[in-house]
Amino acid sequence: MSTTQSPKILVVDDDQAMRQLLIEYLAGHGITADGTGTVAEATAAVQEKSYDLVLLDLGLPDGDGADLARRWRQETTMSIICITGRTEEADMVMGLELGADDYVTKPFSLREILARMRAVLRRAGHSVQTPVTRGKHPRAYQFGGWNLNLNTRRLTAPDSRNVSLTNAEFNLLVVFLGTPGRIISREKLLESTRAFDDIYDRAIDVQILRLRRKLEVDPKNPTLLRTERGAGYFLDTEIETLWG
Repeated sequence: MSTTQSPKILVVDDDQAMRQLLIEYLAGHGITADGTGTVAEATAAVQEKSYDLVLLDLGLPDGDGADLARRWRQETTMSIICITGRTEEADMVMGLELGADDYVTKPFSLREILARMRAVLRRAGHSVQTPVTRGKHPRAYQFGGWNLNLNTRRLTAPDSRNVSLTNAEFNLLVVFLGTPGRIISREKLLESTRAFDDIYDRAIDVQILRLRRKLEVDPKNPTLLRTERGAGYFLDTEIETLWG
């Protein structure tokens, strides 16, 4: 039976940064989600509330997510999408044989996750094209004379030039624009971007340098994307979010 209510979602991932990233992204699309990081917490959450869909990381610190998926498939009617770093075909087949409705490997695109969720929910009879999901996510950012269109991934300079961005540069810039005025540590940047790109350790500093070369008049003396020594980086400008 279909429903016009927003679906109830549970995100189960022991990586707190990843879990929060997923929850915030879904919230931006009108979908409220709860989060847990262990088998015990997830079990308690499902006993307490009736969820429509669970995003389940198979690698949990206090047990096997596969066992959890198998039990939920027997005891509940909620949909399950497995999320894992395991990329072997045998693992994917195992996930689906557990009764999972879909299987996504890391690193992944958040847009892909949302699309797969909507497809699974539609198959289960839930309406996900509701007014709540419209007009609730950013379509563009304006900052320091620049404009970043999230739909076309086009960055326009103050002088109207189109500036090309690599995937890593685009995703890094979105993180800064989504957290205006905040100093973001290298560790947090790693956590926030690794869902999109295989970025590790000092590579963040390299991406910052490359982004500065495109945004700054003088990359060696940045006034826009600045460094707070010992703390991290921050975008030093007013940011206007355009919603669509």
